[in-house]
Amino acid sequence: MNQDALFSAETEDYRSPMEPEAGQEVCLRMRTAKDDADHVYYIEGENEVPMEKAASDEYFDYYEHRITASADQVLYHFKVQKGQEICLYNRLGSGGDGRPEFDFKITPGFHTPDWAKGAVMYQIFTDRFCNGDSDNDVESGEYVYIGEPVCRVTDWRKNPSAMDVGCFYGGDLQGVWDKLDYIQSLGVEAIYLNPVFVSPSNHKYDCQDYEHIDPHFGRIVRDGGSLVDPNSTDNRQAERYVVRTADRENLEASDALFAELVKEIHSRGMKVILDGVFNHCGSFNKWLDAEEIYERSGGYEPGAYISKDSPYHSFFQFHDDSDGAWPGNKTYDGWWGHDTLPKLNYEGSEKLVRYILNVARKWISPPYSVDGWRLDVAADLGHTAEYNHEFWQMFRHAVKEINPEALIMAEHYGDPSGWLQGDQWDSIMNYDAFMEPVTWFLTGMEKHSDGCNEALYGDGAAFFDAMSYHMSRMQTNTILTAMNQLSNHDHSRFLTRTNQMVGRIGSMGAERASENVKKSVLREAVVIQMTWPGAPTLYYGDEAGVCGWTDPDSRRTYPWGREDLELIEFHRYMAGLHKQNPALKKGAVKPLYAGYQQIAYGRMCGRYQTVTVISNLPEPAKMEIPVWQLGITDDMILGRPILTTEEGYNAGIVFYRAENGMLKVTMPSCSGAVFVSRPEEFYPVMESRFAGEDGDRVTETANE
Repeated sequence: MNQDALFSAETEDYRSPMEPEAGQEVCLRMRTAKDDADHVYYIEGENEVPMEKAASDEYFDYYEHRITASADQVLYHFKVQKGQEICLYNRLGSGGDGRPEFDFKITPGFHTPDWAKGAVMYQIFTDRFCNGDSDNDVESGEYVYIGEPVCRVTDWRKNPSAMDVGCFYGGDLQGVWDKLDYIQSLGVEAIYLNPVFVSPSNHKYDCQDYEHIDPHFGRIVRDGGSLVDPNSTDNRQAERYVVRTADRENLEASDALFAELVKEIHSRGMKVILDGVFNHCGSFNKWLDAEEIYERSGGYEPGAYISKDSPYHSFFQFHDDSDGAWPGNKTYDGWWGHDTLPKLNYEGSEKLVRYILNVARKWISPPYSVDGWRLDVAADLGHTAEYNHEFWQMFRHAVKEINPEALIMAEHYGDPSGWLQGDQWDSIMNYDAFMEPVTWFLTGMEKHSDGCNEALYGDGAAFFDAMSYHMSRMQTNTILTAMNQLSNHDHSRFLTRTNQMVGRIGSMGAERASENVKKSVLREAVVIQMTWPGAPTLYYGDEAGVCGWTDPDSRRTYPWGREDLELIEFHRYMAGLHKQNPALKKGAVKPLYAGYQQIAYGRMCGRYQTVTVISNLPEPAKMEIPVWQLGITDDMILGRPILTTEEGYNAGIVFYRAENGMLKVTMPSCSGAVFVSRPEEFYPVMESRFAGEDGDRVTETANE
């Protein structure tokens, strides 16, 4: 039996409809080599049903079976028999043992937003992106944070320090607005903003007020009051901060600016995703008020730190609940023991649950109408796993009731399958099934630059094994909406990982993050990012050549005026290639070749196929790719719209033909290329320029 020919998936070509409702008829398909199977069976639990051969082409036979989706989840796989040979086929491919955890899944009624499937996203850490309004900048000495006065950084080019959390560069929402033309030029379809609600830190993962945009990101229309003394260790003198963050005029003006910004983004055809930090808040939070910001502002109910009779007492778990513990009860439960990050006590407070669900509804609803939530440390919320799932079920209902097309995206490490059953999250930030396998394969580095694994470096088989296993823990509609990132605010910049140097800013210094980096390897990674299933998500500045060790160094400012313009143009071109080809947005993926420092894989969607080839070897290498596995026949023309090499990249178009089902190419050192079927549909002005018989480049024409 030709097992390389066997294929099925959860995409529209092999399951129609892809996301069925209960009671809807579903057509399931399984592919074999032509005339290579005696019987093909659909297997659901203990039931085994023969499938009918419904179609054939030059290479393959296609078998079908129709079922009616019930209200319950359906788990299924296939069995192919040829003579005495039997092969099972599931999410891991051929040769599996039929374990149900690797079965294909139908979850009736589970839809992930169509706009998010394969969407190009752009993550912005607001304080470091662009300063559009200097009047709202945090001032040095405005308040005390973690024991010392905060600092305004006036040199935009200054690298972050090891203790950076209280240093502010002035980036804001007006800065995002000012750069929308640039963001749009990158082909971005959705903007993901790190937290923007009132918070004392530059990262804002310690929320002070979930109901309002931070005026330091928004508008300050009422100002005044004293700064703190340079030697202050508390906020008794922080009058200006109290006015800026608790005065309702400032909060309403900032909320209004955000609503206007979202409206402008929507008018450009882009979406907005907000960061929701609901596992914990911050010690400055108005419900706790450990810094007495709201106590001094007036007009607010007392925080749970101030008074045992606070209406928010139940929002926190106090280890000493005796009357004598107040005022100033410091015994509240902190996330991972951090008193600056009070853990929210959901099981103990129905009122808290209602508050947070109302927050979720508020920002999804007009006049803000954001398009989704990214959920910080979502698996940590609550005190038990049982309650965690219960809460996210309520959260999904609250959000989807207002906007069924809103995206619910969770930060998660490890197996996410328990949350991706159609009743909680839509998808995840894709560490296990994207960031880590790509990083190990191309650099051998751990995603924080904290370690190196030579065994995984360049191991093509390990790359596909990791991808296949971790993708099997997700349903395909969650894979297509997953954030596929190379870098983000919590990990080192991918470009720094290409120097294969273990370190952090505290031990190595900022400058070494830029030493011996390899832009060619970053470009190879971007080729994978733009051609692998999921939503390719750029972390601001990666496209401009920004380096950096892990947090906080990965949060450097965007280098306006010092960008790597060639790298930006490469990202623009790759995003355009991704967006225009249906196979790259919603197609199934099939590994084609795995070797040392080399991989090749294909995507398939209807009439369209793509082939991605990566060769990270230090010398040129000839490769033969079995494109017949994608249904590419010898009479089809393939176009190669991109080739990236050690020296640069070429966005011209070169044409190839397969020979006996094999695509023969000569890959330069440290290179990546993409080949597309039906190139005439994407590149209508083409000359007949073909690669040589051995796959070497003959001539190229720029794609005008």
